[in-house]
Formats: sequence, C-alpha cells, structure tokens
Amino acid sequence: MKKELVFAFSLLLLFGSQSYGQGAYVPYNRDYYHMIERYEIKNGKNNESFQTGFKPFRRDHLAGFLDSLDYVPSQEALVHFSHADQFNFDYLRKDNWEFVSWETADSKNPIFKKLYRKPSDFLHYRDEVFDVHLNPVLYLSAGFEPGQENMRFRNSRGVELRGSIDRKVAFYSYFTTTQTIFPSWVKEYTELNGAVPGEGFWKRYDGEGYGYFSAMGHISFNVTKHIEAQLGHDRNFIGEGYRSMILSDFSNPYAFVKINTKIWRFQLTNLWAQQTADIILDGQGRPTDGRYPQKWFSLYRLGTNIGKNFNLGLFQSVMKNQFDWNYLNPIIFYRWVEHQLGTPDKVMMGTDFKWNFTPGMQLYGQFALDEFVFGEFFGIDGKNSIRNKHAIQTGYKYIEVFGARNLDLQLEYNQVRPYTFQEKFDLQSYTNYRTPLTHPLGANFREVIGILRYQPEFLPRLFGTFTGLYQFYGDDPSPDVNYGKNLLKNRTNPNTGIGLFGNVIGQGIENRVAMANLNLSYMIKQNVFLDFSQSYRRRTAQDLSAPESTTFTQFSLRMNMVRNDFNY
Repeated sequence: MKKELVFAFSLLLLFGSQSYGQGAYVPYNRDYYHMIERYEIKNGKNNESFQTGFKPFRRDHLAGFLDSLDYVPSQEALVHFSHADQFNFDYLRKDNWEFVSWETADSKNPIFKKLYRKPSDFLHYRDEVFDVHLNPVLYLSAGFEPGQENMRFRNSRGVELRGSIDRKVAFYSYFTTTQTIFPSWVKEYTELNGAVPGEGFWKRYDGEGYGYFSAMGHISFNVTKHIEAQLGHDRNFIGEGYRSMILSDFSNPYAFVKINTKIWRFQLTNLWAQQTADIILDGQGRPTDGRYPQKWFSLYRLGTNIGKNFNLGLFQSVMKNQFDWNYLNPIIFYRWVEHQLGTPDKVMMGTDFKWNFTPGMQLYGQFALDEFVFGEFFGIDGKNSIRNKHAIQTGYKYIEVFGARNLDLQLEYNQVRPYTFQEKFDLQSYTNYRTPLTHPLGANFREVIGILRYQPEFLPRLFGTFTGLYQFYGDDPSPDVNYGKNLLKNRTNPNTGIGLFGNVIGQGIENRVAMANLNLSYMIKQNVFLDFSQSYRRRTAQDLSAPESTTFTQFSLRMNMVRNDFNY
C-alpha cells in the first residue's frame, strides 16, 4: 500500500503540471556554488531569483540571477567587476547557455562540426520540443601517501545527460563506474562503517581498493507558477556552511520527492525520501546481497527573506522506520502528528539563517534540536543531561579580504552534543546507508574550519583553495559502550557509568585531528580541470602511544565531475 500511495502522490504532481518553462538542477559542488553565492554576498543583499538555503539550484533560476548582475546600479559594489569575475560570469553563462537572456559564443573549432558546438556540451540538440545535452564524465587521479605500498588512485568514467521536453519537464541523469584506492584515513572510515562516504555500496577491488557505481537522476517540473516539483535520486544540502547540521551531502543519493512553493518573500520546501536504514554485511565487513531494511524521511523548511539582506529558515524533520501517509501533509506540525499516532518517531526541529550585513560579508548559522526537556536544557535540574541533544553551527564569509581581488575567506565552527541524531528504536537514526545525514563525525564533537579561496587576476583559469580544520571528539573504547558519537548505536544504552547528567562533548576516548589541504585547479577547457592537492593530517588520541601523522599528494584530470574532498 505504501508504494502505491507514493506513486499516486507523484503522478498527481506530474500530471497536474501546467505549461511553465523550467530547467534541471545543477549538481551540488562546493566550488561551483561558491562562485555563484559570492556575488550575492558582494552585493550585500539577497538575490531575487532563489533562496540559497536549500541546495541544489535550478539552472533557469541560476541564469536569472546571472542576468540580474548586469543591471546592478553604478553605486552598488558589484558594478566593479574584476577580470576574474568576468571570466566566472562567462563560464557560468556558457554552462547554462540555454537559459541566459543573451546569446553565448559558440565554439571556434567544433569537432567534426557536430561535437562541442557549444563549449559546455559534447553533444546537444535543441528545438521547440526537445532539448538535450550529453557530456562524458571522467576522473583520473594518482596519489602518494608515505608508508603505503601501493599508489592511491581513482579511475571514474561515465556520462551525464540533461535536458527538457516541451519546455515543461526537465530531466537529469548521471552514471559513473569507479575503481579507487583511498588515502588511509578514508579507507579506515569506509571499513568501520561498511559504506563508501557519498556512495554507499561497494565491492573489493585489487586487495585494498574499492569498486562502485554512482548514479543520480531526476525529473523536475512546475505544478503552477509558484509551485515546483522534483522527483529523483540525489543528495540535498541545507544551509550556507561547509558542513550542515540539518541535512548534508555526505551520505549517498536516495529516492525523494521535493516540492518548492515560492510566494512573495517565502519559500516552503517539502522533502519526502526513502532511505536505507541498514545493510547486510558479509564476514569481511563488505555489503552483500539481500533486501536491506528501509526507512522514511520527511522534512520541510520554511525560508523567508526579512528585509533585503537577512534570510531565516525554520525546519522540522521526522525519521520513521515504516511508511505513514500522515507525514505527507506538507504543512502539519510533525511533533503533533507523532503524539497523535502514539509513535516514538525521530522528530527534529531547528533554524538556520544568513545575514549579508554589509557588502562583502556574511554571517550564517544553524541550530538543530533533537530532544527538549526544559529543566535539563537550561541546566535547572542538572548540568549536561544525556537528553540535552542539539547541534550548533556559526560561520562568517568575507569576500575579497581587505580589498584583495578574488581572495575569499570562510570561518566556521560546528559542535554536536553526545547522542544527538541517535535513536532508541531500531532503524530510526539520522543516517542513510550507515553514514550520517549531517556531519561526517556524527556527534560528540567540536570543529573549527578555515577556508581561503583565491583566483589570480592575471590567471583566472587557476583556482586555489586552502582548507584547515581542527576537530575534537570522543570515541567509544569498545562496541558495547556508547559515548554518543556513533549514530548507529542505541542512545538508551550508553553503558558508560556517567548517568543522566555530566555528559560532555569529548567524553570517551578523546581524539584530536588537525588537517590542512591545499588544492590548485586549472581549467583547461569548459569543465575540464587539472588538479593538484597536498594534504597533511595528524591525529592524537588517549589510546594512541604516539601521534598518527600522514601526508597525501594527488594529481588529477577531471571532466564534468566534482573534486574529491577528504576533509574529515
């Protein structure tokens, strides 16, 4: 019955759509999305095309924002575009050429007069009915880590397809196959969780390597002039930060239906998803065949622009181990539904915000509340209750630091109390395929991140990113003890001897990680990059006799793919 309800619900949206043109969504990519959002921050006010709090964005909305930048009054900061800005505008317009208001240049030397007629498309066809764009996908990398016998590498190949039919229904499809050997700390994370971060299922490749498929796809359309719908498999991200305490892209793609309702200054986003609650492992910790248990996730975020430069979002979510059509109501208060049903579903709520308080600077943050007992939350009945479960993020972005052209700074602080995102009933933790839906560390941690991005004025094809982070977290000494970090464990059975009060961030085996990563990317052609990255990672812990330190050097050729980030 549950499948039929979801199918009928999706068909109702699809066949109720009217003739409003629209585009597919741009896959979430931190480098790409920063290039977009920095111009809103430079302008010092919210853009009128879309709200940035829920990602990814639609291509036609992005094109509308790009068009608006040409008409900023002369007294505004954005009128003084640098050479690198002009390069970025040209790059983004070429990437979304079918939606921008003015004609973009064709390729000077198309291959066989048919291929790469547009710089962004290997092959495209467009008429009044059908619009299609086809591109190859490639990621070849070689990496070196001291103490490791074999070379670290990645070999990914695939295709990407997007377009629309009748200018009413847009579609996107992506498929790759990958063989890789990870750096040591990523391999350790994968073996511990039984899942490749961001990908999920894997098979053993060449002893210590991994092989896996990646696939994403969606259709999107407008139900009315102000209501948009999307049905697909993909990741979603909420917030303005490098991390998200509400919903991030760290887990692998999942099936979902999403509806955006935009009226005046308000945007209500509803997300209904089916996710993998757990997996079946063989005797060597590898995923094996079998019907994996599923769970059902519902979330809505109401975002509103307050004034010209402040955006406030309110969200609520529920994770349930079985389908319940009560949560299909797009505007109901989930906690009330939970009480009426008498079901102990995992309900979370909270808020996020951004404030472009002056041209070139932005403050942002998030607060996610997992459980609330008034006397324990405020420490009236006792300090640091095990039921005081919440996550906090604060951040700051400074575009063109001290007037330096194309030098952008981002600072971010994240913390999550022990046992946040865990659940007392099976298959209801805030995870998908054994990986967190928010932060890679799960819970019971503090983290500070600093990011510098630079694009030389004299060489705008070169993008430099330096990321530094410091993490402090508490881990479990054994599988039967739960200090609150591992989201797959039962929060009602900590077995720590601490009791109801006195639970603090970092409890358990204290770990400290310091990491730095420098990445240089040079764009050879549209969406074709040569990458160089150098990483340093150092971990100390109470159960280590000496610090664990390693470096990792990597060279890559990348085409139409998101750059690897191993910053955890």
